[in-house]
Amino acid sequence: MIKLNTSHLRGDIFGGLTAGVVALPLALAMGVASGLGPIAGLYGAIFVGFFAALFGGTESQISGPTGPMTVVVAGLVASIAAHPDLSGNVALIFTAIMLAGVFQVFMGVFKLGDYIRLVPYPVISGFMSGIGGIIIILQISPLLGHAAPAGTVDALFYAPTAASDMNIMTLFLGALTLFIAMKWPAKLGKFIPGPLAALIIGTVLSLFFGAVPILGNIPSGLPQIHLPQITTVSLFIIIEAAFVLALLGSIDSLLTSLVADNMTRTRHDSNKELIGQGIGNAFAGLFGGAPGAGATMRTVVNIRTGGRTKISGMIHALFLLAVVLGLGAQASYIPNAVLAGILVKVGLDIIDWNYIKNSHKGPAWDLALMVIVLGLTIFVDLITAVAVGVILASIAFVRQIARTQMERLKQTDLILHSATGREKEILEQAEDLITIFDFNGPLSFGAAADLGHHARSQLEGGAHSIILDFTRMPTLDVSAALAIETITGDAKHQNRKVYKCGMNDEVLGVLKALEADKHVPESDHFATREQALEAAFANLPK
Repeated sequence: MIKLNTSHLRGDIFGGLTAGVVALPLALAMGVASGLGPIAGLYGAIFVGFFAALFGGTESQISGPTGPMTVVVAGLVASIAAHPDLSGNVALIFTAIMLAGVFQVFMGVFKLGDYIRLVPYPVISGFMSGIGGIIIILQISPLLGHAAPAGTVDALFYAPTAASDMNIMTLFLGALTLFIAMKWPAKLGKFIPGPLAALIIGTVLSLFFGAVPILGNIPSGLPQIHLPQITTVSLFIIIEAAFVLALLGSIDSLLTSLVADNMTRTRHDSNKELIGQGIGNAFAGLFGGAPGAGATMRTVVNIRTGGRTKISGMIHALFLLAVVLGLGAQASYIPNAVLAGILVKVGLDIIDWNYIKNSHKGPAWDLALMVIVLGLTIFVDLITAVAVGVILASIAFVRQIARTQMERLKQTDLILHSATGREKEILEQAEDLITIFDFNGPLSFGAAADLGHHARSQLEGGAHSIILDFTRMPTLDVSAALAIETITGDAKHQNRKVYKCGMNDEVLGVLKALEADKHVPESDHFATREQALEAAFANLPK
């Protein structure tokens, strides 16, 4: 049973209303940018905002249409419109949004929330900055008085044509809206948020400018139900879009949850938050709304103006519902260029300027990874960008760990430092005839690939005996076990000795199961490193 905390009711009411005012122009703009229309943006803010607050795991979070979700939906709208067998069937888009919500619920139920946050920061920075870039690029044509092309590349190619036949009034309105949204005084922002002020001023001024493209008729009243529709032709397109929406919406929401935690000194429940977001998106798709996620700016506004519990997010959604029921006709006069100016501000805010500014001071590989993901996001697609980014980051991490592990294995002074008195005595007397491999923790498969080469070089360099110390190795995988087999096989081929010590039952079980210790007799297995050293020293050539 869901319990609502009413101890902060006054702050929650004010915070929710203020967040709703901020969300109004953003929801309209996101709806237009998604290709579903302004009313879809409002419905998305209402349903995702209400149900994510009610069932989610972040008390003060405000949810609604966001940049990443909007970009994915815009791509899906374009794909379905261009498909000869789908005829621009909008119901398929809402089906994908519902399915994305179902995916998010399953992700929460199976407790995947903790794993989503393991995506490396350069990857997150790259695709967030790429999304910001996409939003800005798609607004070039509306700012110049033309309809926005569907894709990023198409928008870039169409930009010169739009510039050659630009509408000066729309460009002025868009630029003015952007300026007001960016430079609105903080003191005035306490009473009326910058985006809303920009929306009102830009719309009022447009009435004196003559003919400029406007939103046009916006439906008002309660939404219609859109039942799921899936055909064999659309199945793959819908599942792919739903997966991307679920993944990006989850990442976006959980990052915003971390921001809320830092501001309120609380701790959110990641998996519960995913369930709440999933329920919200499922309802949004069912009632013709755009998908949403935790929205950082709206959440920050809510917290700063007193919102602390789920009630604030629900009030934000109810406020927007009241707007839909009463102000749809007035919103139809909003110019496209004004919403484009607001969206450019959104795109600029999404770009990770802080990391870009300081990236040259950090590791070069992290910067390269961010640039790769950014480029793939803008010019290919989001799922490819995230997948390639995570794979490259994982490979780089494994390589770094492998290099660190191999360097440690080569540092004999560390072994001498940790050795007992008798062990040091034996090592000093044996000089370089005995080599110890001290596995300081699990051996990565990256290091395992180099381990055999390193052992071979030790044997060729004159080492008579190798001691493999497993004392601090809790587990062993197949790659490491086969590397051990390679070492022992090479040693036997060269008439050298290998001794093992400190193996626990799990490590020993893996070696036996894979027959990776077949070249080392049981008599050369020892409980401690000192015992192995005594045996190796006794068998050195006199």
